[in-house]
Amino acid sequence: MADNTPAPKRTLTDEGIIDIPGLASRWVRLADGRKAHYVTAGDKGPAVILLHGGIEGSSGTAGWRFMAPYLAANGFRVYCPDRPGYGLSDTSKVEYLDASMKANNDFLLMFADALCIDKFHMSGNSMGCNVSTNFVVSHPERVLSVMFIAGALGDITEAPRVMGPQGKFTPNPSYVMKPWDGTAEGMQELMDGIIYERKAVWPELVEMRVRAGLNQRKPRDAAKLPYALDQVRSQKDPNQIQIFSTKGRIDKLTIPMIYLFGLQDVLAPVENGFNQEDSVPNIQFFYPDECGHQGQSDQPEIFNDVALEFFKTGKVTWATAVKAGVSLRKPINPRYVEEPKGGFPKPAREIYADPQSLRNGLKALDKVPA
Repeated sequence: MADNTPAPKRTLTDEGIIDIPGLASRWVRLADGRKAHYVTAGDKGPAVILLHGGIEGSSGTAGWRFMAPYLAANGFRVYCPDRPGYGLSDTSKVEYLDASMKANNDFLLMFADALCIDKFHMSGNSMGCNVSTNFVVSHPERVLSVMFIAGALGDITEAPRVMGPQGKFTPNPSYVMKPWDGTAEGMQELMDGIIYERKAVWPELVEMRVRAGLNQRKPRDAAKLPYALDQVRSQKDPNQIQIFSTKGRIDKLTIPMIYLFGLQDVLAPVENGFNQEDSVPNIQFFYPDECGHQGQSDQPEIFNDVALEFFKTGKVTWATAVKAGVSLRKPINPRYVEEPKGGFPKPAREIYADPQSLRNGLKALDKVPA
């Protein structure tokens, strides 16, 4: 039966941001003089910083509109900054348009310092995952725990990047991300590549992202700079790259770390998650089903529960771990996942060969006594 319930009416504020209950728009002056925009939720409890992705039009609101209010309602202070080159980030000086790896790392440190956030939990999606990786290896003393989502863990992974045609789990192996053409239609097409659940792509989300993208594009084009993600991709300076090398570093950290990678990721097929998992024995992986590149928007209930449990206790309950697709590619880490009464199932790496084998293999999880 068709769902004829009318979609809720959402409005944009005078800043061009979707008005989300529980999210407040704020500004802070950083040490280098720039104004940093962020949205925040909650006024007490441990701090959490959430870092959005790198597609044009991205912002703190676009990336974390579901998770931030949920964590705040459950006892956390949540901060979602607009990183350099995105959202309402400062464009008044050319140096503020720098979106390189080091610029992002410096920005996050200045942002936390300006708000007197000495230690914090953090999560990052896509390019925000990359920024989280760089920050945790360069400033581990500031990080309480990390939840990575569908990004890169630096240069620790030796296997080459898996592209769409090689992905066995992606629902659209022929997908190629096109440069945004500046229109709402073009933004909708970009959203189709990062969000699997179509109902999560609100018309107001598209409008907000278009405004943000154009807001950043005008000063960037005037300065003859590539857009933020291309600035990262084009980095070749070996001295800069060495600052964030993760080989022999991220795999030695004792900071609690988990990683969620959607099985139906179109932009970066899930096999890229498999390859990263093989390189970092100290990170517990999860592969949620019916989930694309921006999993916190596709499966907000699952991602919210994982984040809440992990940030609160450092461990994910068995029931939540099963829903989130806890990885059986290697032994489950009892430090990060609650062991069920029946004990952890044995590793079953072979079931990750294709979607049907995986779904059949994961049925065994439902039979494990909780």
